[in-house]
Amino acid sequence: VVGSIRDITEQKRAERKLKQALEEIDQLKDRLQAENVYLREEIKSENSHSEIIGQSAAIEQVLGLVEQVALTDSAVLLLGETGTGKELLARAIHRLSPREGQPMVTVNCAALPSTLVESELFGSEEGAYTGALSKRIGRFEIADGSTIFLDEIGDLPADVQVKLLRVLQEGQFERLGSSQTIAVNVRTVAATNRDVSAAVEAGCFREDLYYRLNVFPISVPPLRERDEDIAALVWAFVEEFGAKMGKSIESIPRRTMQELQAYPWPGNVRELRNVIERAMILSKGSNLQVEVPRISDSKTRPNLTLDEFEREYILEVMAKTEWRVSGKNGAAEILGLKPTTLESRMAKLGINREP
Repeated sequence: VVGSIRDITEQKRAERKLKQALEEIDQLKDRLQAENVYLREEIKSENSHSEIIGQSAAIEQVLGLVEQVALTDSAVLLLGETGTGKELLARAIHRLSPREGQPMVTVNCAALPSTLVESELFGSEEGAYTGALSKRIGRFEIADGSTIFLDEIGDLPADVQVKLLRVLQEGQFERLGSSQTIAVNVRTVAATNRDVSAAVEAGCFREDLYYRLNVFPISVPPLRERDEDIAALVWAFVEEFGAKMGKSIESIPRRTMQELQAYPWPGNVRELRNVIERAMILSKGSNLQVEVPRISDSKTRPNLTLDEFEREYILEVMAKTEWRVSGKNGAAEILGLKPTTLESRMAKLGINREP
């Protein structure tokens, strides 16, 4: 009998310990949930533009303008910093337009050597210039009946600006080395991260072309002005890279998300995407560990202007990469910028390598 009583007592004690352990586990789960933010099911974009993530008032206003202008044939000028998603908006305009059945043609004006821009846009005949071994069909001819997206339009050479103006006004041009006029029906969407109006005043950009492109301008907000969209963007990138890498991330520390939302993102969405890609590579387990970019002296100099902030950050990244601009792990990749854009921004900010 004594043995039975002892057994019952031990069983009850074990049950109490088990109950206590389960309660501690529940408390731990509650604490972990409090320390982590936004399971991916809680982050959903309600707009109908699958490629464009965000529900902020700033991005909703932009999408409203996109939907308004898409059904027309009017020229659109997308204005905004590098990495804000101007090409995605151009694709949304094309997708919502009557021209959606044809592929949109994209040209990065800044990536083309000035000697080849005209040939790339308007085509060339065999022998039109040294190295022209055969006839080349230009992008405007390819885009006939569709939409052409001219990225970094502010980098177009002056002589090409004249020919572009004619296409916009008359829908006509000649291939380089030919006198035969070609007629096309093309809808133009252009984008730039430059102040084109200032370039017009400086005589670097034709005023008549600017007004022709600027029929319907849309200003794309930088990421720092839509920080409430950062959580949704982060989860979108987590899912994208998770599918590619075979990784499953379930949570992100609350402090990490707060730091991501507080950082001003000079490289905008493109820079955020690069940061999350790196985090996905380095993270182990289901909790995302992010190395949020920092500026070393930001605490001692809290009132930096945006230009000063960019200058400090670019200098810091350049020092880390030993002044290597392009290539894998180069400064441009880290910043989420195109090498030509980074070089242009460095020149604007007066950044030169010290001897």
